[in-house]
Amino acid sequence: MDWLEALDPHPPRARDIFCNRTLNLRAVRAIGYDMDYTLVQYRAEQWERRAYEDIKARLIAQGWPLAEVGFNPEFIARGLVVDTELGNLVKANRFGYVKRATHGTRPLDFDTQRRVYSRLTVDLAKDRWVFLNTLFSLSEGCLYAQLVDLLDLGKLPGVLGYADLFQRIGVCLDAAHTEGRLKAEIVADPGRFVVLDPETPLALLDQRHAGKKLLLITNSEWDYTQAMMSYAFDRYLPTGQTWRSLFDVIIFGARKPDFFRSRVPLFQLVDESGLLRPALGLQSGGIYLGGCASLVEKYLGLSGDEILYVGDHMWGDVRVAKSTLRWRTALVLSELEGEVSALEAFAPRQARLQALMARKEEAERLHCLLRLALQRRAGYGPAVEVSERKVERRLGALRASLEALDQKLVPLAQAAGEVGHRRWGPLMRAGNDKSHLARQIERYADIYTSRVSNFLFRTPFVYLRSPYGSLPHDAPAGPEAE
Repeated sequence: MDWLEALDPHPPRARDIFCNRTLNLRAVRAIGYDMDYTLVQYRAEQWERRAYEDIKARLIAQGWPLAEVGFNPEFIARGLVVDTELGNLVKANRFGYVKRATHGTRPLDFDTQRRVYSRLTVDLAKDRWVFLNTLFSLSEGCLYAQLVDLLDLGKLPGVLGYADLFQRIGVCLDAAHTEGRLKAEIVADPGRFVVLDPETPLALLDQRHAGKKLLLITNSEWDYTQAMMSYAFDRYLPTGQTWRSLFDVIIFGARKPDFFRSRVPLFQLVDESGLLRPALGLQSGGIYLGGCASLVEKYLGLSGDEILYVGDHMWGDVRVAKSTLRWRTALVLSELEGEVSALEAFAPRQARLQALMARKEEAERLHCLLRLALQRRAGYGPAVEVSERKVERRLGALRASLEALDQKLVPLAQAAGEVGHRRWGPLMRAGNDKSHLARQIERYADIYTSRVSNFLFRTPFVYLRSPYGSLPHDAPAGPEAE
């Protein structure tokens, strides 16, 4: 094997970095990283099941009859939107039009969905809509749907509607995170919850040795950050190094998204006991609580597109960093890896579906022309030199052909709509269009990928180019140039 080929293992497409806006990584001089679900990957089902159980226990303690409900990862998916006014979960396309919906756990039939949402679009700027844009939302969304069912049955007295129900669940979820019981359980048994990736430390070492400043900016507390990063990183680093040596500055308790848009007091960690002292600015090698992005820019002497921030939270990490500071942004979307692999496996059936759709479109075109020919026999337009009987016979044949095509298309279209998730379909699509999540990613994430270690295959010097954007009026692709 050639030595250069050994250096470049050509990972599968599922491990690629996908580019919305051209990004020259050579020009990026500093990279900030989130921790949870970014540098440290969790077994989402294990984590969310435990979070679900914690919320459920808190609600049972309040007298709620929840003994029969349990976490169902097959029901919920990232990218859904909660309609807190109607108690629905919806999947919308990029324009905000609802393409799939459930009331509680029950799917809305086509007529009901059309009646409810035909004149209504999802607008995330309004309090009515809550975007489940992170894996931490799965337990919350699943339990909410199940409790909507109970509320409809009159089994949750004292709850003042669907919005009040969602708020009560949110209070319990916040308590589960702030009280630390859940995180203490993870620290005690990290192997149960954390997915180890030996390639991530090497990717960061490459970036650091390429001259980039690396920063860790996480909302997690110091004890939890120290435990998770040590478990996930230290075993894979050169002798004598720990995870701390990868970063120029470490910021915990960052309170994102406020970190990116407001000024918060900064404190420096003095010793391992957790002692803090006020700090006026950041210094190399320092570990800090709080602070804000403007202090990061001042410390680095950099701003805007010289800084890349990498995180898993569409709002708290990516959208605010992009819209407020114009930093370059990368979204870690761990489900993408499985979905890309599933789409590749489905590709032959997708090609068959597209070929059948092309045949259907042509048959429909001829059907429309024949109907027009019959209509014009009323005595207007160009004369049609064919008998009505012959036209009717041809129409009948086309209708039979269309029915036969539909019998082949329906199972393929249904299967295409279940790729990635049986109930909600592909993460980035809603029907034939982009999903609302895909639109948010397209708008605010310069690049997206399934895990941080995918940077390893692209190197710190890569020039990532966005693909040529397609438009409905683009000419069909011709033969490849030689």
